[in-house]
Amino acid sequence: MTDVRSRITTWNKAGFILLSSRHFLCAAAASVFFAACALVLQAGAQNTKSPARKNQVGDSAAEDGRRTFESVCATCHGLDGRGGQRGPDIATRAEAQQLSDEETLRVLRTGKPVAGMPAFDSLGTPKISAVVAYLRVLQGGGKASPILGDAQRGKLLFFGKARCANCHMIGGSGGFIGADLSSYASNASAQEIRVAITDPNKDLEPRERTVLVTTREGRQFTGIARNEDNFSLQLQSVDGTFHLFSKKDLKHFEYLSESLMPSDYGSVLSATELDDLVSYLVHAARAAKKAQASATKSELEKEED
Repeated sequence: MTDVRSRITTWNKAGFILLSSRHFLCAAAASVFFAACALVLQAGAQNTKSPARKNQVGDSAAEDGRRTFESVCATCHGLDGRGGQRGPDIATRAEAQQLSDEETLRVLRTGKPVAGMPAFDSLGTPKISAVVAYLRVLQGGGKASPILGDAQRGKLLFFGKARCANCHMIGGSGGFIGADLSSYASNASAQEIRVAITDPNKDLEPRERTVLVTTREGRQFTGIARNEDNFSLQLQSVDGTFHLFSKKDLKHFEYLSESLMPSDYGSVLSATELDDLVSYLVHAARAAKKAQASATKSELEKEED
């Protein structure tokens, strides 16, 4: 009887061990399965991000330049190149964008001791060239979209039918109540320029809004606020005249939700005319960049002499 009970106890223990082992094996298999799933998902996420990263950075040279830029240049200029406490904006600042690749390479090689920028000639030409390639990506100069339209016809539109020159200037010619557009297209795609023309009130900055002023005498003025503080307002009206108002003398003063720029160019101009206008702005920006680069090169040559 005792022997039977002993066997039963042994079988129970064995069954418990087997059952426990089975649970353990199931748990282990589940752990391995979920770990594998996690690795697959992680790999999938990396693969998903990779093409986007490649599209943003561009070719392998720019990718190599990114690594060098982030480890060497970003300390002063920021990861996006838009400046930090120790270095200026080299991504959106016109002076930096207008430098040719050759001039930018020279700056990187020799540095700017007066401004506190060291020379990086020790990095070697391949790495420095890669940094320049990546810098062009930060400056919005990745793969260029095709520019449609005829620049010469666009120039006639700018100074004629479209009346852009009434407010804007290019190459020293035109109005001055609007922004100077000589280099505007250097940092904007063709599509962005087109949207800015056909939808000028999109993402409008507060200071770009039209200002409406009514004096206590009932006179009304419309224009752009050039300077403003708690007590006064300097307004430039459409005809270019500057007006200085004391706010205590104003009956009404407000920023409207629209700019002075007409919002009907999408219907006034045909699709072909819009392409022509965009083409002119792009070519004007390229000409301005080339002229600036030439002037900068002359100045550098004078300094070397």
